[in-house]
Amino acid sequence: MRILLLNPNISVSITERLAQVARSAAAPGTQITAITAPRGVPYISGRAEAQLAGAVVLEMLAEHGPGHDAALIAAFGDPGLWAARELFDLPVVGMAEAAMHTAAMLGQRFSIVTFAPALGHWYQDCVAASGLSSRLAAIRSLTSGFGSVDMVAEEKAEALVKLCDATVREDGADVVILAGAPLAGLAGQLAQKVPVPLVEQVAAGIAQAETLVRLVPMSGALLRRPVAKTSQGLPAALAARIAHADA
Repeated sequence: MRILLLNPNISVSITERLAQVARSAAAPGTQITAITAPRGVPYISGRAEAQLAGAVVLEMLAEHGPGHDAALIAAFGDPGLWAARELFDLPVVGMAEAAMHTAAMLGQRFSIVTFAPALGHWYQDCVAASGLSSRLAAIRSLTSGFGSVDMVAEEKAEALVKLCDATVREDGADVVILAGAPLAGLAGQLAQKVPVPLVEQVAAGIAQAETLVRLVPMSGALLRRPVAKTSQGLPAALAARIAHADA
């Protein structure tokens, strides 16, 4: 099985972090291809940046998707998720959606804990899009700044533990998700320090992608593919997909 891991931000070091966690979580024989967005921002922190990243996700899938069995959009917030499902003929998993559904199977209510306040509104949209608003206990974020997005997991680990404890005590969370690509891998390191299960977002996404490939063979796009159209200024692979010239 081959899974394409798409990092919709431009940080190569975050891609490497995501890929390391993905390969550790994958079943024997699963191959992970990790790709970094060719343009964009170092980390996505709001709706506008997510909109831009979603378009880049479609371009990355068009260029790198052939030959893969499934794809994982490895940004919490899942930019471009439903558009990708509409356009491409392989299972596309959103890291946030997979983590939240996993959390919902582990407890009655889950909280999302992250590293930047700006992420909250976008994550709220993502919870609603997944139909899980009634299961959400809280979205909590650190309020202090951080030095480097590449090192935020190491720099803020203890502060994130305190935030997890707070949402368990004060919000009644049965499960906590450490959210945001820069925090990939941190759940495993902190699991023994938090009194409820911590969901590892990347592992949840990879496991869900593998499950879909095994259980739901696909012969076409998940949603009804739009009618063929000509386009202008788009990358060649994406233009071919939109024109139905990729068959």
